[in-house]
Amino acid sequence: MSAPSPVPTEKAILQFLEICDSFYPADAVEAPVEQQRNWYDALCARFDRPLPPEMIFADGIVQRIPIRRYRPRKISTRTVLLYLHGGGFVVGSLESHHAICAEIADFAGAELVSVDYRLAPEYRWPAQTDDAFAVLKHLLSANNKVVLIGDSAGGNLAAGLALRARDEGLPGVVGQVLIYPALGGDLSAGSYVEMAAAPGLTTADVAYYREILQAPAGSEIAEPLNASSLAGLPPTYITVAHFDPLRDDGRQYAARLAAEGVEVSFREEPQMVHAWLRARHMSEGARDGFHAVCEAVRHFASA
Repeated sequence: MSAPSPVPTEKAILQFLEICDSFYPADAVEAPVEQQRNWYDALCARFDRPLPPEMIFADGIVQRIPIRRYRPRKISTRTVLLYLHGGGFVVGSLESHHAICAEIADFAGAELVSVDYRLAPEYRWPAQTDDAFAVLKHLLSANNKVVLIGDSAGGNLAAGLALRARDEGLPGVVGQVLIYPALGGDLSAGSYVEMAAAPGLTTADVAYYREILQAPAGSEIAEPLNASSLAGLPPTYITVAHFDPLRDDGRQYAARLAAEGVEVSFREEPQMVHAWLRARHMSEGARDGFHAVCEAVRHFASA
């Protein structure tokens, strides 16, 4: 007899999960990719929000890569925020994280650029990191300081970009904010076992996304947790959800960063599940967690 699935007790996050399940089935990864994307788009639309007052946004292209720029009503820093969306490298777009990006930009008083990187399986590794890195280099070439931000698969990309920028000697990355990031941890240990059947994301789902991406085993950019050295990386904020198989990826990365002399803050949301960003306007725990994310972004951007 299998153990019961671990679940939070916060009423609002349980309601959030019910809504998610009504749009995005628990076995979604077994469906064709086009169907997965349709379900995900509908889910994102359900949680869409009006943008902050006077927020301006415009779509553009950087070296054939679609981007969206957000400019809040009040700019208090010249530092630019670079956002990389989640979605397992398979789903997600400029639309899926539209309000999230706008709210972060507004809180931080900073321009934000969101990247519509290529998705798997049509484009395998390293298309995703290469697209994101091209946009990062474009921003840095204009003498901008940049804060990297990413959730889930986007957290993986952001962490990889910080490593690439360090290894190529590119100055200007002044912080990274990793939100329940996938960093290449051991699927047979820790939270991957304890939270294997967690609501919102299972360990089997993580294995599916890794298989469809086809990143080479041992790649430090694809698996930042396995990088030989994390020394010299920018100040980092990491937040994880307790009820998430990816939890220990973030926890272990934070511990390694601290051990190697990198300024790092770590926060675990005790009642949260994977993808809790979308619940920020209905759950007290998600609201608090999102506020902490925005505070971290603003701190890095204003330093």
